[in-house]
Amino acid sequence: MTTKGEANLLDELNQLVEMGVEVFSCGICLDYYQLKDKLKVGTVTNMYDTVDNIRSAAKCITL
Repeated sequence: MTTKGEANLLDELNQLVEMGVEVFSCGICLDYYQLKDKLKVGTVTNMYDTVDNIRSAAKCITL
């Protein structure tokens, strides 16, 4: 979703980023699918950072 592909939601994700939402993509997943150089929205992260962000967040939306 954060790279240019079939499910092109980049405009919507960019709107969320402009509103202050942080968008993260798993670095291992991007490497596996060879998409790391195609990331268009957000930042690359890892599981340690993901868990740390979830545990320290005042609010967390899960899908």
